This record gives sequence, C-alpha cells and structure tokens, in this order.
Amino acid sequence: MKKRVKNKSRKKGRDRTRLKEPEPRVQELEPQPEVGTGQNTEWFYLGGAVVVILVAVVAWFIFAESGEDTTPVGSAPRAKWLEQATEPGANRPELAPDPSITQSPIVKSPESSARAAPDPRVFRDRLKGGGDGPELVTVASGAFRMGDLEGRDKAAQPVRTVRIEKPFAIGRYEVTFDEYDRFAQATRRQLPNDGGGGRGRQPVINFSWEDAVEYAKWLSTQAGKRYRLPTEAEWEYAARGGQETSYWWGNQLRSGMANCVGCGSQWDNKLTAPVGSFQANPFGLYDTAGNVWEWVEDCDHDNYNGAPTDGSAWKKEGGDNCDMRVFRGGAWNYAARGLRSSFRGRGDPANKSASIGFRILREGD
Repeated sequence: MKKRVKNKSRKKGRDRTRLKEPEPRVQELEPQPEVGTGQNTEWFYLGGAVVVILVAVVAWFIFAESGEDTTPVGSAPRAKWLEQATEPGANRPELAPDPSITQSPIVKSPESSARAAPDPRVFRDRLKGGGDGPELVTVASGAFRMGDLEGRDKAAQPVRTVRIEKPFAIGRYEVTFDEYDRFAQATRRQLPNDGGGGRGRQPVINFSWEDAVEYAKWLSTQAGKRYRLPTEAEWEYAARGGQETSYWWGNQLRSGMANCVGCGSQWDNKLTAPVGSFQANPFGLYDTAGNVWEWVEDCDHDNYNGAPTDGSAWKKEGGDNCDMRVFRGGAWNYAARGLRSSFRGRGDPANKSASIGFRILREGD
C-alpha cells in the first residue's frame, strides 16, 4: 500500500534575499578656488549659502524618493511578521515576509497580551502526585463538514457531515517535554531524545503512538478523569476552529503563521518551535497547523468511504488491532500542504519520529 506521507526532511529551498535599496548620497562639492577679500568675499559667502541650500533640497528629494520609513518608533504601528506567543516574554522574532506568501495580519503587542483577561475556556486538572496537568481548552459540541472541501486529496474524501454530540476539552498546546518527562520518570521509562532542539516547552518527539496512549492512561489515573488521544474527527473539528478554509486562517498560506518548510518562520525545516510560538486558532488552540504532526486514535483507511459520522474513532472491522495509525497537522520538516486542516498522514504505531508529537483530549464530566 502506497504511503501518503513520508516522514523525511526535504532539502531546504534557496533563500530569497530581499535586496535593500541603496542609501541616497549627495554628490560632494568640488574644491573652490581661493578668492580675495572685501566685496568678492561677500559674494563668495552668498554663493556658498545658495549652493548649500540647493544641495539640501536635492538631498531631501532623493531621500524622499527612496521610500525609507522615517516614522519614529512608537509613534505609529508597523507591520511585524510574527504572531502572538502565549507566554509573556516568550521568544518573538520579527520575520521578513516572503513576497510569494500572503502577509500575516498585525497582532497585539506582548504587553497588551499580558494584560488580557484569562480565557474562561482554559483550565487544568490537579494531579495526585502534585502539580497540574496540561492546559486544556473546552470545545463545544457541534457539526462540521469533514474532509477536503476543495476535492484535491482523495484520501480525505468523500466529504461528510460529522456531528460532535458532546463537548470535550483538548490540549491547548502539543504535549511538551516537561509534561511527558514527568510521566516517563514516574513510570521509569526511558526519556525520549530531544534531537538537539532542547526540552522544556518544546513539543515532545521521538516516542511511539503506543507511548502516547500510555501517557493518557497515566494522566487519567493522576487526574481522576478520562484522558485519551482525540479521534480523527475530534481533531479536525478542533483544528478548523469553526472554519471551512484550507487552513484555519484562510485558503492561502501566510508568512509567520506556522513552522513548516517554506512557512516563513525562523524554525522552518530546522527544528521544532516552542509550543505557543504562533497565533492561536479561533478555538484558542495553538500549533494545530505545523510544528509537529499529531497522533490521533483512529486506524488508517485509504479514504472516508464508510467512515463514522458521530465523531467516534474509526477502527478496522473485526477489532482494534491496526497496523497503521493516523497523524494530522503537518510538521516543521514537511511542505505547507501538510498544514491543511483536512490533510492526513499515517505511520507505524511502534515507530518513533522527530517530526511527530501529540495533543491530549479529556472527556467531559
């Protein structure tokens, strides 16, 4: 069976260097011959003043034509090719826009984000071992059209209406190394390799689908609530954020909205970004497009013929043993088409990858 997604880094494309306009220069004046004193001296000074004025006027016109921004910093808003990070003081680089990619909108400053009122949809469960579980966002029940609405991807067709009958809570971010390492230490598992990208707030990588399932079971015991991987339908419902466009922000790729090959971020095709480095979708979820693929509960199927319409996981007929499992959302080392909300990948549940993470779901009370 032909695989739809290959978990291999692609060669990074050529950098598109933006050529800067040369700075305006005023032609130097030729040395003037010496003159005498008296009336000739007065005419010399008067002529020199006229020349200086003319040179100043010419320089002003040249400078104005260069298009350089003379607005003092802080006096007017300037376009910044970055999106809202979730934590005050988080790394927020300014990114030069790629001319071939639609520019992203201006977002709130870090100061205004820090003063924003807490989102009432966001919460955490206390754990028996102490501390809190991952941040969760409450997602209301509802219906949506699942699949590739533009008809480009046969694996995401036919499009069908899926109804999510019950609200649920899902990870605000992809599970981080901090969160997963705590589980690994408590269960005496080997810590996953960070691939050189660091741990902490980086999304956990180099674990298997089976490890993610065990993490959810451990979290359920710690919190006294049922945690699990989201189903493929629940994941797409949450990732779309109520939108029917190719990406949750629209039908065109925008620079600085995600981490992928050609996405316009400082992490493109290099490594994962800290969770929450980009703007959240309308449901308040971060990194549902790009950064790392995310495992879901479902077994793999070639298309959606016969898929359930109630949001439940689609298991193979005759049992739950699946040779391949589905992952969604795109990754730092994959092309932008993988970021589309409908795009599907699949992989061996026992394999570990530097480009696959996961997001946790908590069932309602």
